[in-house]
Amino acid sequence: MRIAITGASGNVGTGLLRRLAATPGHSVVGICRRPPPPEPPYDTARWVAADLAAPDAAAVLTEAFRGADAVVHLAWAIRPAPDQQPHDQVNIGGTRAVLEAARSADVGHVVLGSSIGVYSPAPGSGPVDEQWPRSGIAGSVYSDHKVAVEAALDRFDAAHDDIAVARVRPALVAQRGAAREFVRLFLGPFLPRPLLRAVHRGRLPVLPLPAGLRLQLVHADDLADAFVRVLERRATGAFNIAADAVDTAGLARIAGARALPVPAAVVAAAVAVLDRTRLVRITPGWFALMTQKPLVRTDRAREELGWTWSLSTQDCGREVLAGLAADAAAPSPVLRQPPHPPGR
Repeated sequence: MRIAITGASGNVGTGLLRRLAATPGHSVVGICRRPPPPEPPYDTARWVAADLAAPDAAAVLTEAFRGADAVVHLAWAIRPAPDQQPHDQVNIGGTRAVLEAARSADVGHVVLGSSIGVYSPAPGSGPVDEQWPRSGIAGSVYSDHKVAVEAALDRFDAAHDDIAVARVRPALVAQRGAAREFVRLFLGPFLPRPLLRAVHRGRLPVLPLPAGLRLQLVHADDLADAFVRVLERRATGAFNIAADAVDTAGLARIAGARALPVPAAVVAAAVAVLDRTRLVRITPGWFALMTQKPLVRTDRAREELGWTWSLSTQDCGREVLAGLAADAAAPSPVLRQPPHPPGR
C-alpha cells in the first residue's frame, strides 16, 4: 500500500511512521512544512514540503497524492496564538485542500485524524460512543475546528461514493518524544525545570487537580496501530481510540502524590488570570476542553478492528512526565521546537 500522510512529522505522525516502518510492504509519502532529518522513524518516508495554508496547497497536494492508495490527514495547527486566523487557514482551509487533492488524485481511502474533542459534553452520562452529538465544547477553538472539519468530511463523504472515508477520534496522545510539545502547548517556558524533576521523582506530597476530573490518554504507538488497522481493512466511519479512564486520585498517583481536589470553577478562574499574564500556555478554552469533553467507549474499534490499548492512561502519564523532566523531544522540527517562539 502507498500511503500519503499530512502532518507526518508531528506527535501522531511520528507514532504512525514508527508503526508503518515495522510493517513490511508499505511505502509512505510524508508531507509537512519542514521535513525532518533522515533519522528513524522519519527515514522510511519520502518527504514533500507543503504548507497547507498556501494558496497553491491543493495543487501541491494533488501531485504528492498521485498513486497513493490512501491519505491520512494529520496536519493541524494547535499552537497557542492570540490571532486564530493562521489556525483557520491550516485546519479548515488546509482540510479543504486535502479533500480536493484526494479527489483530484483519485485516492481511494481518506482517513482523518480527528479528536474526542469533537463531542458535546455528556454531564451525568457514562462513556459515549461514536454516535454522540458532535457540537464540541463551547469556548475551545480546537474543538470548534474539529467540529468544522468533520462537517466538511461529512459533505465530502456524501458526495463521493467511490471513496472510502474514515475518521479516527483519539484522546490526548502521549509519548516521551512529545514532551517538549506538551510544555509549549500547555505549560509555557516559565515553569521551572527543577519543579518538573521533583514531580517526576515523587517529591510533591499533594497535587492540586480540578475536582471531578476524569481523563483518558492514548499512547502514540497504540493510536498508530489503530490507524494501520483502519488502512489495511479499508475501514469506514468513526472510531474512538483511548485507553482507560483515570480519576484525580489515579492522576496524582502518576506523580507519586495524593490528589488535592480543587473546585473546577476556582481552577477555571485561576487559568483565566494566568492566561492574561501569559505565564502559562493553558487557556480557558483548553481547560474547558479538558474538563468538559466526555469519556469515550472504544467498542467499535475493538469489535471491527480488533484493536485494544497496550499502555494504560497511567502508563502514558508516567512516560510523558519522565519526558517533561528530561526535556525530551523527537528529532522532527515540530517536536523539537523550544517552548517559546524565537524572539520572545
